[in-house]
Amino acid sequence: MTIDVQPIADLGPDDRVAFFERDAGIEGVRDDVSEIVDRVQTEGDVAVREFTSEFDDVEVGNLEITDECARAYEDIDDEIRTAIETAAANVREFHEAQLPEDWQREFDTGRELGRRFRPLERIGVYVPGGSAAYPSSAIMGVVPAVVAGVGHVAVVTPPADDPNPVTLAAIHAAGADAVYSVGGAQAIAGLAYGTETISRVQKIVGPGNKWVTAAKAEVRGDVEIDFLAGPSEVVVVADETADPELVAAELLAQAEHDPNASVVAVTDDEATADAIVAAVDERVPARERADVIRAALTNETSGVLHARSMSEAILFTEEYAPEHLSIIAEDDESLLERIDSAGSVFLGPNTPVAAGDYASGTNHVLPTNGGARVTGGLSVETFLRSTTVQRLSGEGLAELGETITTLADAEGLEAHAESVRTRLGERTDSER
Repeated sequence: MTIDVQPIADLGPDDRVAFFERDAGIEGVRDDVSEIVDRVQTEGDVAVREFTSEFDDVEVGNLEITDECARAYEDIDDEIRTAIETAAANVREFHEAQLPEDWQREFDTGRELGRRFRPLERIGVYVPGGSAAYPSSAIMGVVPAVVAGVGHVAVVTPPADDPNPVTLAAIHAAGADAVYSVGGAQAIAGLAYGTETISRVQKIVGPGNKWVTAAKAEVRGDVEIDFLAGPSEVVVVADETADPELVAAELLAQAEHDPNASVVAVTDDEATADAIVAAVDERVPARERADVIRAALTNETSGVLHARSMSEAILFTEEYAPEHLSIIAEDDESLLERIDSAGSVFLGPNTPVAAGDYASGTNHVLPTNGGARVTGGLSVETFLRSTTVQRLSGEGLAELGETITTLADAEGLEAHAESVRTRLGERTDSER
């Protein structure tokens, strides 16, 4: 058996820590990552090439592979190119709907206020490689930035002796301006500080392994980042109407990402819980990445949980704050209304998480480790900055004058108050 049923009521303190205090696993590599970042910052391309040889076992020729991505797009099979374009179009359409409009209006006589939005000039997107190719991550990272109007979108992706042409094609189709064959902590450092080849950016986004995540933590402050993402997560909330086979398929889909992935099913029906476990055990041997799946299913952050009520299931899910939340239940909309903390939600039996991973249009770069309690996933707003705008007429300033000067005087900021009194033609006793 790869996974057991656990009653939520029986979870002990250690169990609850495992479920609710997940982390990205970066502490063990922080010192090594700090050294990598320092060397890339001071030595540039030389350090990037050295670390690429050491960690990826690849001797890179040209670090920039923008033209290679364009060629890959032309050379791939028509069927794959069509799939890439369809996914990119759906992601583009969803993110175009997020574009905010500048606004300015008069709130009362003489007080006109507004807000305007402008894109960042230069951003970097990390597109993972390694044990699996992620062309979808290229689309999810690049397209929203292009929609936002970012002036220069750079992509870094790990090198290989035989680069995955689908990933390269997707990077091109998404609209990247420059692409670099470099991965890991050295890629993040290159984007953060620039090298002879890699242009420095204002913000870095995109998921990666613990080395990438630790590097993002290291450079944060010198460059903006999206968030620190850990291994993939899913919680499936199911009632007695749920098909256990669908729940099992959802758990295995996320488990195949990483041995450290967190996959959880929560149900208030004991028979359904048992059926989910049986379906999982039956399905695992047929999967190509069965060893990875077994490791994920048996880690301490995964399980099939039996709740005494759906309310208990919802309380657990809200505290968990999952990256992905699948609700397969008769009354899914009302259950959703009771959950505030989730990166992306998938409602009903016909909405697999894989739809959002690839082609429904929503973004799959999402907060993990409980980050959904305080932030959302990648969006157009990730690549925008906002500016407030205001104009006061003489009448408007006169209306606010006493309020402003009273508060400024209370704070001991006399010159602030005087900047208002001067405009209103007033003078303090010391100036008369």
